[in-house]
Amino acid sequence: MLRYDRRTRRLAAILAGAAGFVDAMGFIAMNGFFVSFMSGNSTRLGVGLTSNWTWAAVAGGLIGAFLAGVVAGSVAGRLARPDRRRVYVLCLVSLLLLAAPVASSIGWSTVALALMAAAMGAENAVFERDGEVAIGLTYMTGTLVKLGQRLADGMMGGDVRAAAPYLVHWLGLVGGAVAGAALYPHLGLRGVWLAAVVVLACAIWDALSERA
Repeated sequence: MLRYDRRTRRLAAILAGAAGFVDAMGFIAMNGFFVSFMSGNSTRLGVGLTSNWTWAAVAGGLIGAFLAGVVAGSVAGRLARPDRRRVYVLCLVSLLLLAAPVASSIGWSTVALALMAAAMGAENAVFERDGEVAIGLTYMTGTLVKLGQRLADGMMGGDVRAAAPYLVHWLGLVGGAVAGAALYPHLGLRGVWLAAVVVLACAIWDALSERA
């Protein structure tokens, strides 16, 4: 995180917020399953395999949709010019998110949730570098570990301000989750279009910034 410029860190925080928003809506709609946090779904898959096959099927389906999104995002990024890779991936994420409320509005809730999971998988390809995720957008375990390490550095005489980017990144996801949970009772899965618009705006912002 510290190696990136301020604009990139801001973009990452906004996209983490969008992920938190989408995940909160999916979590409420599915009574405790996730569309972006696959560690949680993997645990539910394992538990389900021993006690509840329906849980296992739901968790497995979401993991499969997420994985398909990762593949699609990575392919889209690699087909694009290097200076347009992020824009291509962001447009794909926005398209998947826009399709989700459309599916929900015609009664295809399962399809909508699968599209949301695929979008979250694709979003992780936004900051892909050399085939690896450089900045995680839909999960915060690594971010919290690095935040703790930077706080420890500060306690030992280092620059505690180095913790700030990690804190802001984490707060982005939490803030998005709060917004998603607050709006879900009023909008249901239709609210996902708000996240789609935010991601599309990020794509436009990134494209214009590259030209500047």
